[in-house]
Amino acid sequence: MIPLVTEEVVNRSWASLDLVIDFIAIAESTPGTIAINMATFVGFEQQFILGALFTTLGVMLPSFIIIIIIAKIFHHFSDNTYVVGFLNGVKPIVVGVIFSVGVDFVLDSVFDMKEVTLFDQFMFDWRTIVILAVIFTLTRFKERAHPIFIVVLSGILGYIFFGIL
Repeated sequence: MIPLVTEEVVNRSWASLDLVIDFIAIAESTPGTIAINMATFVGFEQQFILGALFTTLGVMLPSFIIIIIIAKIFHHFSDNTYVVGFLNGVKPIVVGVIFSVGVDFVLDSVFDMKEVTLFDQFMFDWRTIVILAVIFTLTRFKERAHPIFIVVLSGILGYIFFGIL
């Protein structure tokens, strides 16, 4: 969903890539699905309250209706070998898509590589690397670091490094 939304929003000039990355950061740190949260942010950016309302409904209702229909009929097919095989085949694809989005974010944020080809120069953003190192160290060596603490700490570090320095 993230690459699709990013491409549509940037290509239609509804928001810049930097603003979309900010939307994603906020959407990931708030409760709810990223698609609905991002739709709300983009809609609000374009048309304020009515934009937020209609974009949220536009993203939510089709999925809601489809899931209701699938839930009503899925129990008839849940033991079917083709359905089980399909669902088992989709799992690695989901992991690959999530990994791809993570790589894109690292290239955009840490290495400042927005649409860079193999032979272009790129620069490290030392502030992002420091934040990444602090959060990685905290999550790897501190057992049970609460996600809210990590989000708040990331926000504070981001404000210190990007808002003050």
